[in-house]
Amino acid sequence: MNKNSIIFTITITFIIALVLVLVSFGILYKVSEKREDFLIVKRNMEATNMFFREFKHGGLTKKLEEDLKLINYSIISDQTEQNKILNDPNLKHSEVETRGRGRAKIQQLRLADISYVYIHTIRGNVILLNNNQAVSHKGTILIVFIVIFLTFIFLFINTLNKLRPLNILKDKVQNFGDEEFDVSCSSDKKDEISLLANEFDKSAKKLKKLKESRNIFIRNIMHELKTPITKGKFLTELPQTSENNEKMQKVFYRLETLINEFASIEELMSTKKVLDKKDYYLADVIDNAVDILMCDEESVVHEYENIKINIDFKLFSIAMKNLLDNGIKYSPDKRVVVKTEDGKIIFENIGQELQHSLQDYYEPFFNGDNVKSNQSFGLGFYIISNILNANGFKLIYKHENGINNFIIY
Repeated sequence: MNKNSIIFTITITFIIALVLVLVSFGILYKVSEKREDFLIVKRNMEATNMFFREFKHGGLTKKLEEDLKLINYSIISDQTEQNKILNDPNLKHSEVETRGRGRAKIQQLRLADISYVYIHTIRGNVILLNNNQAVSHKGTILIVFIVIFLTFIFLFINTLNKLRPLNILKDKVQNFGDEEFDVSCSSDKKDEISLLANEFDKSAKKLKKLKESRNIFIRNIMHELKTPITKGKFLTELPQTSENNEKMQKVFYRLETLINEFASIEELMSTKKVLDKKDYYLADVIDNAVDILMCDEESVVHEYENIKINIDFKLFSIAMKNLLDNGIKYSPDKRVVVKTEDGKIIFENIGQELQHSLQDYYEPFFNGDNVKSNQSFGLGFYIISNILNANGFKLIYKHENGINNFIIY
């Protein structure tokens, strides 16, 4: 174990605390035991004094036995019973105390939990049996010690469990240098370390999303720039006429538009962008989408009411552009009809029904065969979904009578 680690420090702290508790309870136990012995000896001496006061006047009388009985003491005068006690190998005895110039001797005896006083006089020997039940706190002390000991163990294990996410975090952080963001260290606990682990988990997921958006950004650039670059290369081989120059300018405009479009998409996907939402007419948004797409005007059939929508104009135009692009690209007649109905915006095109649910196509570069590709069919819906969600809209799909309907509401 690393001597500089928090777990090592906590372990040592718990061990020291446990040892101190053990020593403290050991001392308390011994003090309690000595106090109990002291009280027994004190009570025995009181009984012994009573015995001598009455014994010196009348010997072993009935009154003496009754008086001792009142304080829960009894006299053992039978020699056989005395010998049985005195010869027991487990008997413990104190030092001999003398009285009356050596004419009487007193000795405290202890056999298990039973206390005796052995009295030797010139008139005979007796043993006083202490019948008082000893009040012992040793059992209580042991119970309290066991409870505290188990509490310490529970707290130690619980503390180690709370620190466990730190080890997981350490391992996961080491993998961050290799851009391994597929981590999971979330916890439903509410302590500070668990909250830290949850924040780390959120950060890892955000970084993973950022990495994915960067990859999508690069792939999208490669795909989308291919068309205008191809057109530009073709135009450079044609004679430099005013018409060709105008087409070349459109190509450069298209390239500039695409770069701005990609910047907006990347910003939206990788950060919490604050949208510039205002009210715009639908016709203006559709016209801007057609300009970005650089498609023939005949490819887009306008059958919509020119309603106002509250949107981020640049981003929403990109979503519209992708819907138009998908509709034209995968329609046999290369046409898309744009309609409105009860505030909904509908994109219709002739074509086969999607083979998978619309949610599947929200995955970047997902196509109908459920494989990754560089076709913008899958990427387009991923972009559309993000932009619509950011603007507070949703997209649903229906297929009726050989016509695909993509409905924004």
